[in-house]
Amino acid sequence: MVFLAVLLGFNLYSSMQWKLVNTSEGMELLKNAQIERAEVTDGANQVKLWLKEDTKTVMPNGQEMPVGKQVRFQYLDPQGKQVAELLEKADIERGYRSIVPQQSFLSSLFVMLFPVVLILGVFYWIMRQQQSGRGLGLRDRNPEAEIPDVTFKDVAGEDEAVQEVSEVVDFLQNPDRYEKVGAKIPRGVLLYGPPGTGKTLIARAVAGEADVPFFSISASEFVELFVGMGASRVRELFKTAKKKSPSIIFIDEIDAVGRGRGVGMGGGNDEREQTLNQLLVEMDGFDSRDQVVLIAATNRPDVLDKALLRPGRFDRQIAVDAPDQKGREAILRVHAEGKPLGQDVELAAIAKRTPGFTGADLANILNEAALLAARHHREVITNADVDEASDRVMAGPQRRSRVMSPEDRRMTAYHEGGHALAAAALHHTDPVTKVTILPRGRALGYTMVMPEEDRYSVTRNQLLDQLTYALGGFTAEEVVFHDPSTGASNDIQKATETARKMVTEYGMSTKIGAVRLVPTEQEQETPAALANKHSEEVAAIIDAEVRELLETAHTEAWQIINENRDVLDHLAGVLLEKETVLEAELAEIFKNVRKAPKREVWLSDPNRPVSHLAPIPLPEAEPRPAPAPTAPAAPGSGSVATPGEAPAPGTGAAPTATPTPAPGSSNAPAPAPEGEPEGGTLA
Repeated sequence: MVFLAVLLGFNLYSSMQWKLVNTSEGMELLKNAQIERAEVTDGANQVKLWLKEDTKTVMPNGQEMPVGKQVRFQYLDPQGKQVAELLEKADIERGYRSIVPQQSFLSSLFVMLFPVVLILGVFYWIMRQQQSGRGLGLRDRNPEAEIPDVTFKDVAGEDEAVQEVSEVVDFLQNPDRYEKVGAKIPRGVLLYGPPGTGKTLIARAVAGEADVPFFSISASEFVELFVGMGASRVRELFKTAKKKSPSIIFIDEIDAVGRGRGVGMGGGNDEREQTLNQLLVEMDGFDSRDQVVLIAATNRPDVLDKALLRPGRFDRQIAVDAPDQKGREAILRVHAEGKPLGQDVELAAIAKRTPGFTGADLANILNEAALLAARHHREVITNADVDEASDRVMAGPQRRSRVMSPEDRRMTAYHEGGHALAAAALHHTDPVTKVTILPRGRALGYTMVMPEEDRYSVTRNQLLDQLTYALGGFTAEEVVFHDPSTGASNDIQKATETARKMVTEYGMSTKIGAVRLVPTEQEQETPAALANKHSEEVAAIIDAEVRELLETAHTEAWQIINENRDVLDHLAGVLLEKETVLEAELAEIFKNVRKAPKREVWLSDPNRPVSHLAPIPLPEAEPRPAPAPTAPAAPGSGSVATPGEAPAPGTGAAPTATPTPAPGSSNAPAPAPEGEPEGGTLA
């Protein structure tokens, strides 16, 4: 760099030795001045003059200014002939010469080295920035410490999770009591569960309750462009937290750096693995004097590296899943603070009809209801606002601009009526609470089946009923119009997925048996998942079993529709008149429905005889205490879950909506909230 600076200075000094004058003055010097020698640069249109005496030039204001003995001037191409004549006539002692412009060695060297040095300089600057933890200036070096104003009083529907993390708070406030008895408090707490269940809220509440500094960062911020920079950021973060101990470090979405090493289709990732290794080292470096607790959150605990989950690192792993009915009511009470609710709004009723909803979903419902009330210039939120908000969250906004032809409205009415009739005639389905032919999102209508209580598993008969219920709309179109539409494409897709899971995952097939034939979520990220775990013969049996389940469900739906055609016609007529039919009126319409015959007892193998012994009677349920009133919480509260594996079919028992997509579209409206049963929302 010094060499280039010297070279650049030399070139500038050389050019400053020559005084530039205008063309007319230069020609005047050729006519009258005493010139020792001259030099014409061909192509550059430049003339250099070495004068015998110092000369002067006249400024625009009339003053004279000395220019020295070395003068140069430039001319235009049309003036070249005139300049040549003046040079011939001029009294030049040593004559003049014409030269072709050539770059000097130093200039060539400068041009060649300058780009290289510039690139190396930029690269060096980037490396210094990375080593200092600032990246390319796009991220702060470290997250700023804060003390959240959220406490456990602001967390609703999370009783078990709060109880699990309360020991961490006590340790941060009273570490001596634990040290006296030789107890080691968990240094790492892993919160896992579906999105929107309040994992971040719990972490902030721990820091707020303990009144200690809170360092919050996303795991993706550790992954940098250059290898080793993520590890450097981890070291800086833990170093800063230890200086301000007692403190809490919160890493959100830790699976971004905590995934199992060496897995995935593309092998390992050096930067991510180095960052993970540094994180493991820092967690091992905790001692009893470091009052620092690491809290991490993830939606995918099944993909985390085993070394991260071993005792001594994340000792405490807390499930944060969708809340139950009591929890939902408590969460709604929290989010209702500051919102003027009408006399007809019952939070308990909202909680009952929103199974499977997370805290974020419930907060969204009340917020949408408040927006609807404000849009209609009302000062209180009515039950109609809440109902509309629930429909918007589950099925999308109402498409008021979509005008359906009378034929499409009639077909949609029969389609949705077929779903509702099938559900009403079966023995293992939940009550139908709403049927509408109002377009929402991408759907022309939908049928809502609401469980009466939270459900955490689904039986084979319930899944078979779901298949029949899903194909009810398609069958109604087939029976009534003899010409089914594309509106049933999503129903068929969902039914096929459920039937295939019954055969390949749930062990509900006689020919396949209790064998899992599909890779787990963790196995799907490895190259081994690309290879089939079964032969072509087994694949053919699977397809045949899936087809048999669907054909049986189709036949059941056909029998229900034909035996209750009068009920279907009546319901379709009411839908065409009112567009939406609710639970009370549906119960009146379905009171004379002829039920489908009960299925025979299923045997996984004919050689296994049926046991006629009845199960023990159910114990009397003990009444649960009502939740205590809570203060307002940040959106996203509510939870508790199942460790690291996808919920069992039916987990959360979310309301089952059966939308009818527009003709030609296989897409249902927005998916139902997190926690919906895998065998749920089928049609």
